[in-house]
Amino acid sequence: MSDIPWQQLSAAERAREYSPSSCIGGNYQPFVEAYRARSAEAHAAALALGARWIEGHYGTAPSQRLDLYLPPAMQRGAAPCPLLVFIHGGYWQELSARDSRFAAARCVERGIAFAAVDYTLAPAARVPQIVDECRAAFVDLARAAPGLGIDPALVVVAGSSAGAHLAAMIGVEGALPGGVAPPHALVLVSGIYLLEPLIGTPIDDALGLQAGEARVLSPLRLPLRGFPRSAVCWGEVETAQFKAQSRAFDDALRAAGAATQRFEVPGRNHFDVILDLAEPGTTLGNATLQLFDNRA
Repeated sequence: MSDIPWQQLSAAERAREYSPSSCIGGNYQPFVEAYRARSAEAHAAALALGARWIEGHYGTAPSQRLDLYLPPAMQRGAAPCPLLVFIHGGYWQELSARDSRFAAARCVERGIAFAAVDYTLAPAARVPQIVDECRAAFVDLARAAPGLGIDPALVVVAGSSAGAHLAAMIGVEGALPGGVAPPHALVLVSGIYLLEPLIGTPIDDALGLQAGEARVLSPLRLPLRGFPRSAVCWGEVETAQFKAQSRAFDDALRAAGAATQRFEVPGRNHFDVILDLAEPGTTLGNATLQLFDNRA
């Protein structure tokens, strides 16, 4: 992977490059608090708009759950609505769906359903299981969509950081069972698409990645034929390796014939860029909402 020159880095350099907080002074907790505060506000605002909130489950484990918000028009027999599915980051070992509902109200007020997906965190689950859980969540949503008043052909999956990796693993060839269509589009924000550089870093302490396993879990090393149209983006205030990961994955998607747009979001860092997910008038928000306007 010449576009991601990680093998030239020392162990200390890799640890720094793959620690997004190194760009913001090391303390990312204020952003986690912002996720929770904004999510609580969005939950209340969505309900105030008349949304129907469903706490769904796609498996038997307590962590295999999701929060789904249906616009009020769905309760009046309106035409099927689009759906935005969000998969949170946290290096597969932090955060939750309850921290990730900050786009709910903005979606509901535009007639878009919104779902935030939970999954079992490492070290209780290893990355292959987490990938399988997120795929199962998407499959359950896709199959339930018609009965919920959702258009299964207009489901957009977004993810941030490790969540972008998980979203991409839904889009790769062979990820879904027969009869389940891939997402209409993906929004991949500050993602990691080649996992091998994480081996031996502190991030890997909870993950326990093996070299062969990391390769088959890396979207950059998997078949990308038929990959959904995608927005691939990152914040201006990110490490060189995170930016290189996104650029390399976008290049691979284009080489495979996928339709993509890629962009850097000015003034945003790895943690706050995702807060713009469905905010109109922002670079990321506009790109996300435009995906619902284009069914081609």
